[in-house]
Amino acid sequence: MNQYDFHHLDHVKEQNTSKKTLWITLTLTLFFTIVEIVGGLVSNSLALLSDSAHMISDVLALGLSMVAIYMATRKPNRKYTFGFLRFEIIASFLNGLALAIIAAGIFVEGIKRIVHPQTVDMPIMLTIASIGLVVNIVLTIVLSRSMKEEDNLNVKSALWHFIGDLLSSIGIIVSAIVIHFTGFFLLDPLISMVVGAIIFAGGSKIIRESYLVLMESVPDKFDLDAIRKDLNDLDIVVDVHELHLWAVTTEHYSLTAHVFVKQGIEPFCAILAINEILKNKYGIAHSTIQIEHPILHDHGEYGKAFMLRQA
Repeated sequence: MNQYDFHHLDHVKEQNTSKKTLWITLTLTLFFTIVEIVGGLVSNSLALLSDSAHMISDVLALGLSMVAIYMATRKPNRKYTFGFLRFEIIASFLNGLALAIIAAGIFVEGIKRIVHPQTVDMPIMLTIASIGLVVNIVLTIVLSRSMKEEDNLNVKSALWHFIGDLLSSIGIIVSAIVIHFTGFFLLDPLISMVVGAIIFAGGSKIIRESYLVLMESVPDKFDLDAIRKDLNDLDIVVDVHELHLWAVTTEHYSLTAHVFVKQGIEPFCAILAINEILKNKYGIAHSTIQIEHPILHDHGEYGKAFMLRQA
């Protein structure tokens, strides 16, 4: 058995732009994470330390995303007939979960520091935050441009990571300046908690999108009732049922359907007509259509009701 026996389509995803973008992002993130951890410990700033914890999660998330991209290029085999595209979604789900957990941790630590305020070294805090602002602006721009070229849920989750980092850097700079002039040290944990809430929102969004793919729900861009109507409107089609539509990963969709056609219609002609609508109107290139008739294929009460309608 050769590789073509596993499927008539190669379930692979070449993502050169995303791959290059993530390598650049991973390198810069790792560098700044080390800088921020040292700066946070020296300055005793929760805002810096919480952001460094987030940056550590960024490094892990980006590493997981890189693995997902390389896995997506592997071809299907006897065991994984759909290939390894779904690993991208698993990685995205874990990334989103990491964001939510880190946000919760930042919020808890913020409450502790509100109860027990601590002094912060302003010059170090401001310097590190300024460097972080520049790094995060660069990375946010790089990731945004990559998203315009290739739709990748892992790049999207990375973008949310760095939007959170960007806002965190701005918050740290603002709090450092205000604390310097007012001595209001509670602003440090308060800013951290606001950023934590934003990070949690981004993580929740990624978790939801990944969850919907893992649950094989109908992608938001499609209206299953509209597709069913278009297929039913074909002159040769009498009934469409067992219609399923799901995403294997971002931009890779599969559809299956059972179809009753008029008597005397060549099944291959019916399949050709259906596939043409699915591909040209909806962009669904991977479909499996089963042509049936209730006399030959038992459909229980549904088949009996259909036969009565046709009588």
